[in-house]
Amino acid sequence: MLISSIKSQIELINESSINSERLELLQALINYIQSKTTSNQDIRLNFICTHNSRRSHLCQVWAQTLSSYYNIKNVFCYSGGTEITSLFPAVNKALINSGFKIEPTSLTDNSVYSIKFSDVEPPILGFSKLYNDNFNPSSKFAALLTCTSADKGCPFINGADVRISIPFEDPKLFDGTPQQDDKYLQRSLQIATELKYVFSKINQ
Repeated sequence: MLISSIKSQIELINESSINSERLELLQALINYIQSKTTSNQDIRLNFICTHNSRRSHLCQVWAQTLSSYYNIKNVFCYSGGTEITSLFPAVNKALINSGFKIEPTSLTDNSVYSIKFSDVEPPILGFSKLYNDNFNPSSKFAALLTCTSADKGCPFINGADVRISIPFEDPKLFDGTPQQDDKYLQRSLQIATELKYVFSKINQ
């Protein structure tokens, strides 16, 4: 059961805003999830971006949330980077604006956050890590590249079933500007929109 404010946000999302080029990119992810669902296998999705601080976290959180919304079983979402930095605060703020409940569990240079999307499911742990960190799966997963630099920087990802590039523009460009919060929320909602489309296409 999703937190009611998140459910309301999802129900307002209109997937018809996605252009044909993006729909084509997303089809590979739909095919992967559908194949795993049809064969009753676990679905492991590892969203990868250079710093694992912005887009990859937004994708991980929304994918886990939307799989729950559509009641698609055995979906496990992860994120990682080619470098370790930290989860950028504006990401948390954008998610909170969509109804997520976020609390720090450890405050360091690379803080860990509990990101709650459901009244009954365990929270997502948000922190920066390498894509091949022990926290993430080492085999039988989809490697989903959410930025072009990670796509170029990871020519081979060991253990991945498939490698799919779904890059999003970096909201970091607006850090420290008056537009920062709006741009992070826009990127969060774009990711939510595209992943809602993906999970809505899965036949169970």
